[in-house]
Amino acid sequence: MARAKLETVFGQVLPRPRPTWGMLKLGLLYVGLPLLIVTGLIDVAAQFVFGVCTGLWCFV
Repeated sequence: MARAKLETVFGQVLPRPRPTWGMLKLGLLYVGLPLLIVTGLIDVAAQFVFGVCTGLWCFV
């Protein structure tokens, strides 16, 4: 994989982008939360249609 050319601003070299805790929090907020809500609604719909609880909370 080719390395990108170093970017400079007024002669100062910018650090490479790296993963941060803020990025992880935003990723969980934008991906994890909607996914949790959608799958929860699918579990509720399946329980309503089939009459059998299929969610994780049924096994706890």
